[in-house]
Amino acid sequence: MLFDPHHLAALSAILRLGSFEAAAAELSVTPSAVSQRIKAFEDRIGAALIHRGPPCKGTPTGLRLAKHAEDIGLLEAQLTRDLGIGDPARAARIRIAVNADSLATWLVPALAAVEGMLFDLVIDDQDHSADWLQRGEVSAAICAGGKPVPGCDTHALGSLRYLPTASPEFMSRWFTDGVTPQALASAPCLTFSAKDMLQRTWIAQEFGTRITPPTHFLPSTHAFIDAARASLGWGMNPLSLVRGPIRNGRLVPLLPDSVLDVPLIWSVSRIMSPALVPLSRAVRQAARSGLQQ
Repeated sequence: MLFDPHHLAALSAILRLGSFEAAAAELSVTPSAVSQRIKAFEDRIGAALIHRGPPCKGTPTGLRLAKHAEDIGLLEAQLTRDLGIGDPARAARIRIAVNADSLATWLVPALAAVEGMLFDLVIDDQDHSADWLQRGEVSAAICAGGKPVPGCDTHALGSLRYLPTASPEFMSRWFTDGVTPQALASAPCLTFSAKDMLQRTWIAQEFGTRITPPTHFLPSTHAFIDAARASLGWGMNPLSLVRGPIRNGRLVPLLPDSVLDVPLIWSVSRIMSPALVPLSRAVRQAARSGLQQ
């Protein structure tokens, strides 16, 4: 089945911008024309593509087709660059799944080093970002090291080093007799989301036991550090972000020289890999500087 490029463009714009009106403005057509394109597309596919509402969101089928539209744009941009034709300033869009801590520490310079691309970043835990690739909803992902994703080219990046930290006041209150399994079972910790296993993984690594401590859920890398400094809880923080607070005494490690290294890999859809060579090169270069090798 061949897809009408006008239908694909309308779908992609609606899901990216959140409304028919914004999509119409970007495509220089009326909202009615965008609506007619989506209706015709849904009739052709035989399935709903958009959940109407503020904002509009894609159905599973709609998301796959929007991703297909972005892949076509990326491949066309590569082809026009290789042939020296078309508009060299035209940017292609790519959707990537990344973990929040990579985004907050080492990844942004890699994105900034690549010209001719617009990035649509999906934030998810590194242990789950591969799922986005397997569902075909992203073209590349930063994943936890381990089993390669089928149909993808994989490159080892290095390890993101974490340090369990808390404020001196928090340590005095909760760990008066030292950092023990008993104390950890009571002391509040900080967790990014229900998918975040770092705190429990570190406990298992250090004490050989499984503990589920009471937790605050804070889905923000920098809020983790602010919350630890405010004595809200202890948490696993990227070492690069807590060197300063440790140096000025606002944070302290729970245990001396106790770190957790999380291996990361760069996985790229094999079909899209040739078009993403400049991005892959930039990601690997930034990882050499920002991760443990």
